[in-house]
Amino acid sequence: MIDPADPDQLFDLLRRHRVDAKHSLGQNFLTDRTIRDAVADAADISRDDEVLEVGAGPGTLTVAMARRCRRLVAVELDRRLIPALREVVAEHGNVEIVQADILRFDIHAAFPQGGEVVAGNIPYSLTGALIEKLLQPEPRPRRLSLVVQKEVAERWTASTGASLSTVAVQVFASARIAMTIPASAFTPPPKVDSALVLLDVRDRPAVNVSDLSAFFRFVEAVFQFRRKQLGGALGRISGIGSTEAAARLRDAGIDPQRRPQTLSLTEWEAIFGSFAATGR
Repeated sequence: MIDPADPDQLFDLLRRHRVDAKHSLGQNFLTDRTIRDAVADAADISRDDEVLEVGAGPGTLTVAMARRCRRLVAVELDRRLIPALREVVAEHGNVEIVQADILRFDIHAAFPQGGEVVAGNIPYSLTGALIEKLLQPEPRPRRLSLVVQKEVAERWTASTGASLSTVAVQVFASARIAMTIPASAFTPPPKVDSALVLLDVRDRPAVNVSDLSAFFRFVEAVFQFRRKQLGGALGRISGIGSTEAAARLRDAGIDPQRRPQTLSLTEWEAIFGSFAATGR
């Protein structure tokens, strides 16, 4: 059985299939067995689980998770890797390989009941769009177990809404970093370290708002002024001016001199109720 977590076996596999890693696709293949197995263990997959793997690559994580779950759908964009992936998972009858762009893949058709575990090594350029696709529509996954850039993991798990993606993640999930993964664990090694972040999806969103789409549009609009104080930013967005905006913020118990990235989810909810929900 081929184990692509072994650097020599991976090199031989890719050579035979005439594949090299594409920087443009963010391809960095995990080639450390100990870390690979730790990543698979951390996903906490049971024998009854269904798993969606994002960016299966040559199957390094695929084979480890296939041994742990009932069904695994491995989605890979790069069609050059599909023959290699098929060879690696040939002994695992519970794996379905799909050549597709995950952002265009119909996840709900593959998992109509939701509750799946989503796992994968995610390129930096894909993180924001993927989180939106996975978490906003129902039914949602049960857990996300994603290897991302360490900086992204730290942003998602910050105590405040450091970015729009932080707010989106924390509205829908409880996030924690399970481990840091050095760049040397990948072939070719990326320029920065990575981290495994676990997102346990909430039964209901963490903010109580009438329109989640409007809430996220509001947060996005405020983050356009992330370098400005909240009073000035909200004065412009709402059209009521900075003086009135500052007064509303004080009424909500929020210092108008603060900046968007310092706000907690509770404070975002309060500001949305004071500004966007009233129309001004």
